[in-house]
Formats: sequence, structure tokens, C-alpha cells
Amino acid sequence: MLQINMADVMNVIGSLTPYLIAIGVLFVLALIITFAVNKKTVKEVATRKIIHSESWLVALVGIVVAVSMMLSGPLSTLLNNATITKYMLSDTTVSKANELAKEVQSEAITMLKNDDSNLPLASKKVNVFGWGSTNPVYGGTGSGSMSDQYSDSLISDAKSFSDEAVVVLTRVGGEGADLPMNMKAEGITYENNSKDYEDFKDGESFLQLSQTERDMLDLVTKNFNKVTLVYNGANTFQFDFLNDYPQIKSVVWCPPAGQTGFSALGDVLAGDTNPSGKTSDTFLKDLTQSVSYNNFGKFEYTNMEDKAAKYTGFTGDEVTAIPGFVNYSEGIYVGYKFYETAAAEGAIDYDSMVAFPFGYGLSYTTFEQKLNDVTYKDGKVTVDVTVTNTGDTAGKDVVEVYYNPPYTEGGIEKASANLVGFEKTEKLEPGASEDVTVEFEDDDMASYDYKNAKAYVLEKGDYNISINSDSHTVIGSKKITVDDTITYDSDSNTHNGDQTVATNQFDDAAGDVTYLSRAGHFANYKEATAAPTNFEMSDKAKETFYNNTNYDPSQFNDDSDEMPTTGAKNGLRLADMYGKDYDDADWEKLLDELTFDDMDNLIANGGYGTPAVSSVGKIQLTDADGPASLNNNFTGVGSIGFPASTAFACTWNKDLAKQFGEMIGDMAHDMHVAGWYAPAMNIHRNAFSGRTFEYFSEDGLLSGVMASNEIAGAKEKGVYSFMKHFALNDQETKRTEMLCTWTNEQAMREIYLKPFEMSVKEGGAQAVMSAFNYIGNTYAGGNNVLLNTVLRDEWGFKGFVLTDYFGGYGYQNGDQEIRNGNDSMLATTKITNHITDKSATSVKAMRTAAHNILYTAANSWQYADGEPKVATPIWKTAMYVAWGVTAILVIALEALAIKRYMDRKKAKAEVTA
Repeated sequence: MLQINMADVMNVIGSLTPYLIAIGVLFVLALIITFAVNKKTVKEVATRKIIHSESWLVALVGIVVAVSMMLSGPLSTLLNNATITKYMLSDTTVSKANELAKEVQSEAITMLKNDDSNLPLASKKVNVFGWGSTNPVYGGTGSGSMSDQYSDSLISDAKSFSDEAVVVLTRVGGEGADLPMNMKAEGITYENNSKDYEDFKDGESFLQLSQTERDMLDLVTKNFNKVTLVYNGANTFQFDFLNDYPQIKSVVWCPPAGQTGFSALGDVLAGDTNPSGKTSDTFLKDLTQSVSYNNFGKFEYTNMEDKAAKYTGFTGDEVTAIPGFVNYSEGIYVGYKFYETAAAEGAIDYDSMVAFPFGYGLSYTTFEQKLNDVTYKDGKVTVDVTVTNTGDTAGKDVVEVYYNPPYTEGGIEKASANLVGFEKTEKLEPGASEDVTVEFEDDDMASYDYKNAKAYVLEKGDYNISINSDSHTVIGSKKITVDDTITYDSDSNTHNGDQTVATNQFDDAAGDVTYLSRAGHFANYKEATAAPTNFEMSDKAKETFYNNTNYDPSQFNDDSDEMPTTGAKNGLRLADMYGKDYDDADWEKLLDELTFDDMDNLIANGGYGTPAVSSVGKIQLTDADGPASLNNNFTGVGSIGFPASTAFACTWNKDLAKQFGEMIGDMAHDMHVAGWYAPAMNIHRNAFSGRTFEYFSEDGLLSGVMASNEIAGAKEKGVYSFMKHFALNDQETKRTEMLCTWTNEQAMREIYLKPFEMSVKEGGAQAVMSAFNYIGNTYAGGNNVLLNTVLRDEWGFKGFVLTDYFGGYGYQNGDQEIRNGNDSMLATTKITNHITDKSATSVKAMRTAAHNILYTAANSWQYADGEPKVATPIWKTAMYVAWGVTAILVIALEALAIKRYMDRKKAKAEVTA
């Protein structure tokens, strides 16, 4: 999500212009009126003691009125935010947050290799190399110089000190840009290194060793026989070089550690903490062999010039955007689901392709996992496992449960390995055991058949249930049998607690894409994963492609709609609605009280909080940015920065995710924050995504478990979380330039929507941030089937949907969005966020949007004890004082004017007499 930029500033200035003109006009009118009343000419006024009291009176009143109008309009929200009290974190909260952050990172650090028990390094002297050791990656976006120079004398001194070396490599990503897939071709530079791209050969990516880094490894491994490599970054690095350096005995992955987590790395390397992290993604030896490699990045349509959109960019310059696209041609075969299935089908050489599997991680001790039993009864599968620490060091282990479903050639697409549940043990002392139970419903193994049944289907047959040390290595397995095929296609038999039947809603989003199929041992792999060759949007898709060049709300009005009641005086306050059901009859009475302007203000001005509505006692609420912390973009106050979401996924510890959500709640109370722009749960579809650090994993279930627990924890504290970015915002390239994302419904439901679905059903999500991209040919923030049919009708979501940053971008339009389930605009200035159509259809949509926003606000912690008391902002107090002074001056000046008039009248009478 973006923040205030130069375009915003220009918009603010532009929005104030009419008011400034009004002040000038009023002042001139005041002078004209004064001249007329006093029957003076301009020349006479100029030669006297500058105008009479009446002119000052009229001018002063005019100016005060105009300024008051301005303050109650575009500047009110700006001033409220600028003058909001800077609530700070308490020392107790800071202390607890720091402790939790370190604990999270302690369990996130993942040991990938440890030959000859090279680690831990306790009681060993160590030489450290690599600029990243002094300039690590805390989260996303930052610095990480790749230049190192070591003199002969330095190396000589280091060798005499120790034969042990640690090399640190860092990579950083950030919002707004994906990582370079070809450094040389793209001419990419970082920080002050003006020619970083020259450090790479043509075709080499940012996630490979640079020449400088390779030279450093050559130097270090030539002089040291025991080397530990620490990789600090969120994006999976290309570990194709490890066999070239047998001296690299150990490899440790340290995901971005946040503000206080890096001390955990030292503890792990020293052996004070036993690493228990597991990979959240598959590490490949050659990223160009990724199943999504050719269908990731910048692709623009060649037949959409007539739909080009112009908008003001962050620098204040005008930008012309051409719609683009990305094809999710791999379908459901994302990450390990492809590599494991392709290996099972004999389509790839797994060992030559995969460096480290999904769910993989080593320990300083050894564990034995015994699969005791797998039972299947009344639709529930129960897996009982005993975990024993068979080594000599205390530590934690993860029980990972996968299923392998029956697959029919040419039938519903299915992966051979699917994570279905997991649990992390407590800390086990040497020799100690723990019984672990993992339970899941049988419909968690159902597949979505978008071609035939158009519903979720649990096919009959044998399902292999296994416990694995990672996605590739089976420890033990047992089969269960589903006797009859179950199709979840009726209201009495819905999938996973759906409120209405899940059926095809996104047929149009499939486009003209050839999707990867398991049939014939992935016979169409070459065709399906090739780079796109068709750069034209189909005529059918173009017919219903909308942006601000062709969207007209009046074309979508329904003449049968009746105008709702507005501005009623029913006496209800928002505080009266705390704890009441969404459908409680009192909501209609409260909504009747809102005026058109009340609703428009709520809808259009949702940037970093929801505005006040005095008529119903709605106070201004502040929402803070995330997902690794809380950041108030107006006060500048921020909370403790936690490890990145990828680090949380590497812990495989749902309890830590829940504790983090609770800590967000505590920090939100201290900072007087109501909502949290997080967690972010898009999928690590491709290693080069710039925003990988904000997202959890390549797996929908792992992402969903972590996200839903964070949301549930925050909700317990009365803080609503904006799960984001809904949906399919899995790359940064062209994300604000009408990026049409094409995928089939099975992939959407099984992979990309799954974390959001879990967050609603299991986490109790109360707020959503929609995505920048289009799904098929429809903007996600204006997609009715996504935001209403699926989110609300199927999943039962109750709350409000907010856009990602509202920069206009040539396609964001408040009228379109409220009619399709997006209730509020994350806007800080006036552009296309306000509602311009005042038809009954529009006002009905506004009323629904206001209901969703107010329902969420009413159930936040700030309304738990009744209507909140809010101090009057300083600027309003100053305005009230100005009004008082003006009133006194009006009375005094008018009294003076009357006295002068009476004196003139008396003098004239005396002269006449």
C-alpha cells in the first residue's frame, strides 16, 4: 500500500482553490457593499482614513465564513490527522513486544545444511565476511551493498585467528517493483552502487551470486576449510553453487528479522538456541526452471490503446498506462505441488532441480516421528503421532501432514502432495516424547472441478495420508478410503461451512490460456509454461473492460430502485449498535439518519482511518499500516517492527502467530488505533516478487493458518484486521496499470483465495483491503462476484472492504466500487473517490457501504465501553475562538456604526435647525 505523494499534495492544493477564490470574491463584495452603503467612491475611500467600520465588518464576516467552509471541507480530515494526539507505546508493551519478536525469529531461522556438525559455533573463534553482516535486511526495501574488498594482510590475520568463517549474503525486496530477473539487461542499480548490473553476467538475476560475491566466496573458501553461509532475505535464493564450494559446511536461512530479531541469529549460530524453522517455499537450483518463470513480469496488450488511462504519478508527472496481463498458466501446480507431482510423474529430475524442499529444516538434535494411527470417521480424519527427541540437545520439531488423492488421467487436476495440517511440538528435552494430534475434515481434501461439476468434489478412492519431514520426504503413511464421491453442490451439503454453494463465478477470468495439466505425465508442460505469444485482449473481454475512460454509473442504474430515507431523526447513536447483529432492525433506523454527504464522506475519505459522522456519534478512527508493525502515517508514531511474514511462516508455529495478533492489539490500544492494514496473504507464486517479505508462503494452507491466527489474536483485543490484498496481487510489476490476471477457478479457490477464506471462517476477519490488479478483465476493487458473491454470500463475511491506496490510476472509481462490494476508498485527497451519481441505485449502494463501514467501527474496541469521548482538535478550538472574536467585533463595530450614524443624524438635525 502506498502513502501520500506529490500528486496528493497537488490535489490538496487544487481542492482548496475554489475556497481561496471564494475568500477573495467575498472580500471584494464586502468592499463593494461598503461603498454602496456609505455612498463613497473608491477615490473618496482612498483619501480618507481607510474605510468605515461597515466595510471591515462585512469583509471580516465573509472571510471567517469562507475559512470555516474550507476547514469543514477538504482540510478538516487533513487537520484532524495532523493534530491527532501522538499516543505512544508503554514501556511494558515495548518490552513484551521485543521478547516476542526475538522468540519468533528464534523459531524462524532455518538450518538448510550442516555437514560434519559444523554448527553450532559455541566456543569457536569465527571470522565474518560479507557486507550484509553489518547491514542486514530487517524487512523489505533497504540497502545491501554487494561490494567487499579484503587485503592480503586482513586475510592473513583472519587465518591466524581461526579456520572458521561465516559469510553473509543479503537480498531485499520492496513494494512497487519486482526483483530483476536479468540484472544486465535491466541495468539495475542499488543504493549508491552506480553499476551493480555490471557485477552480473547477461541472464543472471538478482537472486544469484554476483561476481563480487563469487570472488568473495572463492577467497574465503581458499583460505578457510569450515565456512557457514548465512542467507538473509525473504526471496528464495538460487543455491546452484553449493557443490562448487565443499568448504561451505553449513547454510542458514535468516528471513528478515524485524527491529529486534537479529540477536536470535547469534543465539542460533552459537548454539544457545536450537533452530526449528522449516522452509516456507521451495528453493530451486535454477530459478529459470520455475514453473512460473516465463509468465511473470511485464506484458502489455497491443490492442488496448483506446483503453489507455492517464493519471498523475508520484512525482507529479502525468502517466499514461496501457493495460497489461499475466497468465497463471501453471494452474494449481504452484511451488512444491508442481515439483512433487512432476517428480512422481517422472516429468522432472527432482534432485537436479530442487535444492531444499518446502517444509525442510535441520536441527542440532534428532527426532523420531512415529505414525501411530490414522482414523477416518464421520467426515473427520485424525492423525496421531508420537515425537521423540532422540538426540542430546533440547529442541522443537514440526509434524507435517500431507495427503495424496486418487487421480484419474484427464480428470480433475490434483497434486500428489498437499499439506493439510501441521503442529509444532513444545520444547522437548533429550529422550522426551510428545503425542501430537492433527485433525482435519475430509472436505479439506476435496478438489474444485471447474469444468464439469462446477463445484467442490471429494472423489471416491484411496487417499494416502502421510507425515513428512518435508514435502518430499515421507516418514510414515496410511491409506483411508472414501467410499462414494461427494459433490458439494446443494444448500444442505456445502463445502467447508460455506453459507451458499460454491460454484463457478470466475469463468471469464480463465481467458484464452493453456493451463498446465498432469495428463500424460505433464505432456503439455512445454506449451503451458512457455512465455506468452498472444498480446491481444479478446474482443469479448474488451466489451466489458472498464476504467475511467468508459465507466458511466448511469448505465448501470435500475429504474425500479427506490430512494432510501436519508437525514431522519431517529435518535440512535453508533454506540447503541455495539454487539448487535449485522441484520439487527436498529441498523435500518441508524442508516436512515445518514445524509448523502455523511455517506459520501465515509466512503470517499477512508485513508488511514474512517472519518467522523457527528449525526450518529461516529468518531474518527485511525487505521495503521502493517503488516510487520503498526505505523501511523500522520503522527509518525510506529510500533515495534516484527519479523517479516515469511519469517512467521518459517516458524510453522500457529501459537506465535496468535500471540503476534494479540500483541498488535495491545500496541493498537497504546497507540489509539482501531484497524490494522494486515496481514498480507498473497502467494509466493514466483521467487522474484518484490513483496515476498510481506507474504507468508507458496502454500495456501500454511499462509491461511498463520494469517487467520494473527487476525483472531487482534480481534480478541477489539482490533479489526484488513486482510490483503484481495486477490491475486502476487506481483508488483504493472500492479497499478490495469494488470489483468488470468487464471482458472480451480487455482483461484484452491491456492490464491484459500488464505482469505480461512481468515474469514477461522480468523473472523472484519475488514478487507482489495487489490490493485484486475481479475480477468475486471478490477478487483470493483468485482461483484469476488467481493459479494464469494466473500460475503459464500464465506459469510461481515465487515467492510477498503481499496488499496486510492491514487486514481485511471481506473479506480468510487461509483463503480460501491456498486460492486468495495465500501471505502483509501484516499487522502479528492479525485475519483467521491460519489457523483445521486440516483436511487447509487444511494442504495452508498447505504450498504455505510452499513458495512459502521458495523466494523461499532464493534471495535473503542466502542466497547459506550460512546468514546473525543477531545476537540486544536484547530477547531482556534476556529471557535475566531468565531467568538468575530461575534464580539461584529457587535462592537455595529454599535460603532450605529453610534456614528446617530451622531451624523444628530449633527444634520442641528444644522437644519
